[in-house]
Amino acid sequence: MEKEQNSKSEEKKNKKTEPVEDSSKNKEIKEKEIKLTPEEKINDLEDKLTRTLAEMENQRRRFEKEKEDAFEYGGFSFARESLNLIDNFDRAKQSLENDEKIKGSDVLKKTLEHLEIVKKDLISIFKKNNIEEIAAIGKKLDPNFHQAMMEIEDNNKESGTIVQEIQKGYKMKDRLLRPSLVGVSKKTEKSKEKSPENLKK
Repeated sequence: MEKEQNSKSEEKKNKKTEPVEDSSKNKEIKEKEIKLTPEEKINDLEDKLTRTLAEMENQRRRFEKEKEDAFEYGGFSFARESLNLIDNFDRAKQSLENDEKIKGSDVLKKTLEHLEIVKKDLISIFKKNNIEEIAAIGKKLDPNFHQAMMEIEDNNKESGTIVQEIQKGYKMKDRLLRPSLVGVSKKTEKSKEKSPENLKK
C-alpha cells in the first residue's frame, strides 16, 4: 500500500513540474523572437523618426492654413450680419417711395438721396473688405451662388436663366456669405394643337 501511495505522489510531482519546464521553454523562444539585430533596431528607429517628422510637418501645415483662414475670414460672421443693413436701406427706400403722403415731395427726394449716399458708403466699405454682390440677372442658375424661389414662364430666355432677383446675394472672396434668392425662366408648355384626327373624334 505504501509503495502504491509513493508511486502516485511521484506521478503527481512529475505532472506539476512538466508544465513549468514547458512554460520556461516558451519564454525563451519568445525572448529570442523579440530580440532584434542592431541593424533591425536602427531601421525601426529610423522608420519611427520619419513618421514623427511627417506628422509634425502635417501639423505645421494645418496650423498655417488655420492661421491664414483666421486672418482672411476672421470677420465672416460680422460681414454676414452686416448684410441686414443694406437690406434695411432698401426696405426703407421702398417704404418711403410707396408713402402716399410724401410721394413726389422735395422731402422725399432729399431723404432718398441721403439714404443712397449712406448705402453707397456701406457698399464701398464692403468692397474694401472683399465683400461683393453676386451677379444674378441674366445669368444661368448656379446652385453654388443662387437659390431658385420661383419659376417664371418666358419663351424669350433659355430655361434656367435668372430673370428676377428677390434678394441680393454676397460673397467674401471665394466664400458664400448668402445666396441670391432668384426667379428663373421656364418655357411655357405648348397646348396640344387640335389635329384633324382629334377633330373627327
